[in-house]
Amino acid sequence: MAKIVKIESCSDYENLNDAAKALANGELVAFPTETVYGLGANALDTQAVKNIFIAKGRPQDNPLIVHIADKEKIYELVCDVPKEARKILDNLTPGPVTVVLNKSDLVPDVVTAGGKTVAIRIPESEIARELIRRAGVPVAAPSANTSGKPSPTKACHVAEDLEDKVSYIIDGGSCRVGLESTVVDLTVTPPQILRPGGVTHEELSALLGEVVGYAGGTSEKEAPKSPGMKYRHYAPKAKMTVFEGENIEKCILEEIKKHQGKRVCVLCAGVREYTDVISINCGDTPEDYSKHLFDALRFADSEECDVVLAEFPFKRQGITVALFNRINKSCGGNVIECR
Repeated sequence: MAKIVKIESCSDYENLNDAAKALANGELVAFPTETVYGLGANALDTQAVKNIFIAKGRPQDNPLIVHIADKEKIYELVCDVPKEARKILDNLTPGPVTVVLNKSDLVPDVVTAGGKTVAIRIPESEIARELIRRAGVPVAAPSANTSGKPSPTKACHVAEDLEDKVSYIIDGGSCRVGLESTVVDLTVTPPQILRPGGVTHEELSALLGEVVGYAGGTSEKEAPKSPGMKYRHYAPKAKMTVFEGENIEKCILEEIKKHQGKRVCVLCAGVREYTDVISINCGDTPEDYSKHLFDALRFADSEECDVVLAEFPFKRQGITVALFNRINKSCGGNVIECR
């Protein structure tokens, strides 16, 4: 059973020592970042990394992101650091962005699913960086949830899925962003976004010049360079439908009528409530909706809902590209345009 370590301020950092030692010694430790909670293992320990896949039930061909605390550490893990990577490290990190570079021999193949590239990021969360520094090793970490379920944005979400599979859960409160990091491939020209996230296409383009926007995931036969490219993720247990366009409320009211006698949950983009169903206010801005999406989906699971209906009234630009990516994967592409 995992030991829960609550960190409320920097005065609590000494309480990270035992978890950091366990992490360095090959045990699994869940920890908060600004994006979602991560399931961490010593990235240089092949067996420890294998244990991540076992704990999550994660496909072996789905690569992991390596987390470091300081940008100088990246030089040990990659063959070269091009100018585009240095620009990102200097201007956008620590933060919700991951760079894909050609890996060095120090990185075990299990981390990269046998690929020649490695995904690396420096989390914004001071708790995460302090844990990594105290461990003294780079940390491979996907989201700390059972594979396929909504990502965890609170420590209690981690405990629901993995409490008996990790040594420590570091409780740092709710995650600020709520969506996984943007992943940008710097081994191609021009750079390409492999997964949208907390850093937008617009921000990357302003910094680097031409950047190819997110174009969707890989095919079943392709080897992904980044997590989030190949498999269905973030799904609640219930059947989920997303509604976008100008007449969302009308569409949802009609859909609710089709499910009389069933337990229905509606994710609302604002304070609107629907009668005779569970209404969850996810926030009326894309940033708030992003922060609360996974928590809302987990709440729907806890309420044993049969159907989840989600409002999506936002234009697909900026952070909403990442938000739509996650909500689209959550519903398995079941999106209805309301005209």
